[in-house]
Amino acid sequence: FIESFNGKLRDECLNLHYFKNQRELTDALRIFQKEYNDERLHSSLNYLTPSEFKRSYG
Repeated sequence: FIESFNGKLRDECLNLHYFKNQRELTDALRIFQKEYNDERLHSSLNYLTPSEFKRSYG
């Protein structure tokens, strides 16, 4: 699971941008985290977002 996450983070965020400073990196990571947890459906979670899964089974 973590290998998949790391690959997505690298391919969809880190490799696409040149960050001028720590703040730009932090902002991009926050946006990625929100999209990953609240918008992206995960087949391993029965096509729920991680946030939905947590609410359903938490």
